[in-house]
Amino acid sequence: MTKTTISVIKADVGSVSGHGVAHPALLDICEDTLENARETGLLNDYYITRCGDDIDMIMTHRNGEENEEVHETAFTAFMKATEKARELKLYGAGQDLLSDTFSGNIKGMGPGVAEMEFKERPSDPVIVYCCDKTEPGAFNLPLYKIFADPFNTAGLVIDPSLHDGFKFEVFDVMEHRKVIMECPEESYDLLALLGSTGRYVIKRIFKKNGEIAAAVSTERLNLMAGQYVGKDDPVAVVRAQSGFPAAGEVIEPFAFPHLVSGWMRGSHNGPLMPTSQEEANPIRFDGPPRIIGLGFQVADSELIGPVDLFDDPAFDPTRKEAANIATYMRRHGPFEPHRLPSEEMEYTSLPGVLTKLEERFKKMD
Repeated sequence: MTKTTISVIKADVGSVSGHGVAHPALLDICEDTLENARETGLLNDYYITRCGDDIDMIMTHRNGEENEEVHETAFTAFMKATEKARELKLYGAGQDLLSDTFSGNIKGMGPGVAEMEFKERPSDPVIVYCCDKTEPGAFNLPLYKIFADPFNTAGLVIDPSLHDGFKFEVFDVMEHRKVIMECPEESYDLLALLGSTGRYVIKRIFKKNGEIAAAVSTERLNLMAGQYVGKDDPVAVVRAQSGFPAAGEVIEPFAFPHLVSGWMRGSHNGPLMPTSQEEANPIRFDGPPRIIGLGFQVADSELIGPVDLFDDPAFDPTRKEAANIATYMRRHGPFEPHRLPSEEMEYTSLPGVLTKLEERFKKMD
């Protein structure tokens, strides 16, 4: 059987009243572009959503990862949406597009990309996560818990098919290098890296036999642009059930609103709040950071669903806790640990302030 590819490509190309909500007209334009690609046979299926001001395009096809035509289709959709955003004078029109000319692969051009190719199982549940106001390292903790923590994933203990563990492909986004580490054998070494969420980020997770389990967009927009032009707002794709963690185990880590980098001006730490698609509107201080989860069945390269996974009253206590944490963090004002440490502020607007003060600093005796 021909393998199925899931490509999740996202970008912020404009929002209403600041950085909060992508305008529906932009999603409609992306819909038209992807529907045309489906009618021509390039795509088998697609689903378009948004998390905050980011448009997230979930596409299935049989063309493999990093396919030029698929990537160009996504780029074209974002360019057309950018034109509409400029017409409506939306805020941040085209901010995630670092070029207006497609160069063969959308990676490195601003939008985030998470892709995986696999042979479909008799039943293939897939969960797609989309974030706003945070960076790729936001997935480090939950993905570790899903694939390496038996206190989260009971299957690591009681399901023989999970006993071998998983392999983690980790990117060093500062030095542009990567390493593959195995769990449970190298759990402590892996944690030594993943705790540095601004530098070491999970890109892919595999079963020990090489079968893909998860993929994350790891593009660091500020590192590509050389200045702050918006936070990265990552997406992730995770396979569930039948040799992988159960769907409930894949969702469980987000019941804890852990602290992530991003929020206002990409310069603050705050809780990651799981919400339904409808409530993915980061308004308070441009936040707090949000995540939505969509559950699909993949059948013959088509998407069945989605289920809006965080549209569940069981997550109401998590949202309340996140709101309380947000209040606590905000009371720090411009002080750390609410504001990011200095090394993380290099690509924000703070260097402009420091440059202005540079000549006023004097050497101490």
